[in-house]
Amino acid sequence: MSSIIQLLPDHVANQIAAGEVVQRPASVVKELLENAIDAGASDIKLICKEAGKTLVQVIDNGKGMSVTDARLCFERHATSKIRKAEDLFDLHTKGFRGEALASIAAIAHVELKTRQDQEELGTHIIIEGSKFMAQEPSVLPKGTSFSVKNLFFNIPARRNFLKSDVVELRHIIDEFQRVALAHSNIHFTLYHNGSELFNLPQSNLRQRIVNIFSGKTNEKLVPIQESTEILSIQGFVGKPEFAKKNRGEQFFFVNDRFIKSSYLHHAVMSAYEGLLRDGLQPSYFLYLTVPTHTIDINIHPTKTEIKFDDEHALYAILRSATKHSLGQFNVAPILDFERDFNLDTPYSYQNKEAETPTIQIDSNFNPFQEEKKTATGSSFGFKPKKEAQPQWESLYVGLKENFEPEEMHFESEAVTSSLFSDHEVEKAPTSTYQIHKKYIVSPIKSGMLIIDQQRAHQRILYEQFLTNITVHQASSQQLLFPLTLYFSGNEMAILKELKPSLESTGFIFEALNLDSVVISGVPVAITESEVPIVLEQLISDLQDEIPDSSFSQMDSMAKSMARSLAVKTGTYLTEKEQENMVNSLFACKENSVSPFNKPTFITLSVEDLDKKFSI
Repeated sequence: MSSIIQLLPDHVANQIAAGEVVQRPASVVKELLENAIDAGASDIKLICKEAGKTLVQVIDNGKGMSVTDARLCFERHATSKIRKAEDLFDLHTKGFRGEALASIAAIAHVELKTRQDQEELGTHIIIEGSKFMAQEPSVLPKGTSFSVKNLFFNIPARRNFLKSDVVELRHIIDEFQRVALAHSNIHFTLYHNGSELFNLPQSNLRQRIVNIFSGKTNEKLVPIQESTEILSIQGFVGKPEFAKKNRGEQFFFVNDRFIKSSYLHHAVMSAYEGLLRDGLQPSYFLYLTVPTHTIDINIHPTKTEIKFDDEHALYAILRSATKHSLGQFNVAPILDFERDFNLDTPYSYQNKEAETPTIQIDSNFNPFQEEKKTATGSSFGFKPKKEAQPQWESLYVGLKENFEPEEMHFESEAVTSSLFSDHEVEKAPTSTYQIHKKYIVSPIKSGMLIIDQQRAHQRILYEQFLTNITVHQASSQQLLFPLTLYFSGNEMAILKELKPSLESTGFIFEALNLDSVVISGVPVAITESEVPIVLEQLISDLQDEIPDSSFSQMDSMAKSMARSLAVKTGTYLTEKEQENMVNSLFACKENSVSPFNKPTFITLSVEDLDKKFSI
């Protein structure tokens, strides 16, 4: 009987390994940027075409590679970072397993150009699907240029699973931002399809955060700093009033490596307890430094998860440091009844020395000299008060001795709480009732209807918005003063993509800048105060996926706006509002379910009620 177990060829093994390392173009971006950082580069350029599907190129001015290293770096498990297994617990670099370049070369066309500073000529290597096509010396600048073209060209099934260019570009921007935030001492540049998206010069942490997220990020940040034997923390947390519904601006860095940790996130959220409304998420940029032997970063292929030796201690320190920072800058209340906030030194003046006041002495002053009263002022330079009017009685000359005011008449004004008079309301019999500010009960011939007011309103608004978007006949109301809203780079990219559809609903945009949008008109159904809520909810709903087809995009927008503007559970509705909602619901094309496929009403027949009483 022949054996059925066989060794896989190297190119097949590399393709299988690529499935763990390279999931999308953003994975290639992450690996190449980390290699450039490990090479000691101070200037890194990232160039992408068609969201990385056609080209991902990283150019750095690092130390480069020799001819032998340039060839060996594409072999499996070839690395310069570790020599023995114990080195895995004392890592000071990014990549260390030696799988990334071999996996990338197995599923793409790769071109490597590199030269060391002391060498006159560099090395130029071309690889297609793990096959070396060419290797020759070339005249090259110092550093390394790594180009990855036609990703997944030999695995069509993997390529078909890639999302639209907008979504894949957003994943690339996310990886770029994570690396750039961790290394503010490096100049990063990002180009996509020939246009510059980011240009981040060398700066401090605060300036790097502001350069990436722009807008009013600077005024949202509260500094945090704590140093202990097992953990050092520095960075910034956001003020509670700037919290959002999405978790887009939350970053943990451990030893300059971006990680995801729900446990540490819970520590930060517990520090905000009592400061945030339900459903809101604060922003934070926290840089943690721990001894390398106390963590294990080799537990996940993407190295975004880390195992700590003592998580409980880290939790306590992070929570207390965050709470202390919020209290120190008067963001959170403190229980100090003897403290007078008026006597606190402002933050901008804490490190400044007090200015000594100057004293001016009048050497000619004689306290025994009689004070000269002049019209212009006294001897001390103060103007004298004006004397009282001596003939004040003359002001009342000509008035009647017995002054009696005439009878005064006021126009009566009836104040009503509704647009309808009392006798009109009495004429109309009550046909609907509201229960617990959540359900609307309406009698019908066979029994009664019980309507969920929030879901019913979502269905009504959804069909209205969808009709306005598709027919392009939405009416707008002009704002007296244009409304300026600030968003991050990722959020602005989504808004630019959705601008035509938003204009169809009634929005009027005066300008879309790099970090802000100016709105001069809004749909009739939206008030000015609701505009930020609607747009933030829309961006949050479409953060992960923007549909390719125009109809799917319109459908997603209509659902998001209907969810934001629908009446919530706990809202009191008048009888007229209840009747209008019932009539509008049954005028919809699909009135039985909400836009999210949940029932809007149920029917209770008289027979059902009789059965309840027959028990």
